[in-house]
Amino acid sequence: MNKRYFTIPVLIFILVAFENHLHAQETAVEKLAPRELAIPTSPLFDLLGAAPSQVARTADIKNFKVDWSLRNWKVNPNLAIQAQPIWEMFYNRKNLTKYQQASNFQRMMASLDLSLGTTLGERDERRIGGALKMNLYKQKDPLMMQGAYDAIQKNFEEELLQLKQKEKEILLALDSIVKPSELAAKKEELRSNDTQLASFYSRRNDAIQNEAAQFAVNNWNAAYIDVAFGKVFSYSTDSAGSLRKLALNRNTGNAFWLNFGFGVGKRGLISGLIRSSFYEEELTFTVRDDNSGEETSQTAIAANKLFTFGINFRYGGPVYNFFAEFIREAKSLKTPIQALNDVLTLPDGKTVVTSTVKWDVVNPYIINFGGDWRISRNVILNYGMRCVLDNNFKTVSFLPIANISCMMR
Repeated sequence: MNKRYFTIPVLIFILVAFENHLHAQETAVEKLAPRELAIPTSPLFDLLGAAPSQVARTADIKNFKVDWSLRNWKVNPNLAIQAQPIWEMFYNRKNLTKYQQASNFQRMMASLDLSLGTTLGERDERRIGGALKMNLYKQKDPLMMQGAYDAIQKNFEEELLQLKQKEKEILLALDSIVKPSELAAKKEELRSNDTQLASFYSRRNDAIQNEAAQFAVNNWNAAYIDVAFGKVFSYSTDSAGSLRKLALNRNTGNAFWLNFGFGVGKRGLISGLIRSSFYEEELTFTVRDDNSGEETSQTAIAANKLFTFGINFRYGGPVYNFFAEFIREAKSLKTPIQALNDVLTLPDGKTVVTSTVKWDVVNPYIINFGGDWRISRNVILNYGMRCVLDNNFKTVSFLPIANISCMMR
């Protein structure tokens, strides 16, 4: 029987159990304010193309996070972990005064994001890498909401004092009541007061959570600018999964990129991606001896760049939204012959057989569409379909992709 029919139920069971555990923890959490407006996939998954949306939203999370990619229905090979080390070391306190009083530069450094992980590629190559991402501009920061809950806290503090005072008055009155009917009425009044006292903290927490949720609804599509750097290695593997030869193509290299976005009304978000990848390209070709006609196979390594541009439109809100995006990719060296001419010099009497020069093909156009569903405060499901097109806009592949991201709090 196909293993995926076992994998999917097991995954759902783990997710539900994990979510129940998180929910139990949240009831005791003192920090009720939101720390992020969205739970995006990790920057490394953005670089690896493992996320349903390749034009990412801001990744300014304030907790450890883990991502699973379900692109090939195998959970364990596709994993990324994410954290903000400077935030954890200097600003992760119950009292946010230090963060709120920090300079813009210090808060920018606190947003420095580190992600590490691995995925299994389409050709069963093992891809391993890391990425750093930093927020340069943020229109709205939930952690800067100074005094946002003061009115709620004040109202509930006054209610608590009134409930405790009323309890004292009722207890004093019970000592002097003689009539059974009056005694029963006073006891009922005491029970009602005790019920309100017992639910006081949960009602106060619910009020704060509702205020926080409204803040997220109003600002989920706030403008942002992020800059990132990543490095990825791709290896061919054997049947046991051991790493073998390092692949020299677009899947191994360094990349710099910029993500940015701005809101359109209350429900729209337009975001963009500009990325440049630097890597070495392995070329295979045949050389012919002009005198003997003998042909031999050879390889050469050429430096190359890949430029990626993308635009994304989202519609919805912080709990669920839908997106459509267009990606354009292009190599700086347009043809393998151009790349080969830059690095190869043949002796007299040797000629390259032009038709045999090959390199890793990059399909220039990608269309992605899908959405996000924030299952809870800590868990989000990202899903989408990816349509890859060639130069003639002919469909090369059509793939479903799904990710689950979990905040570790």
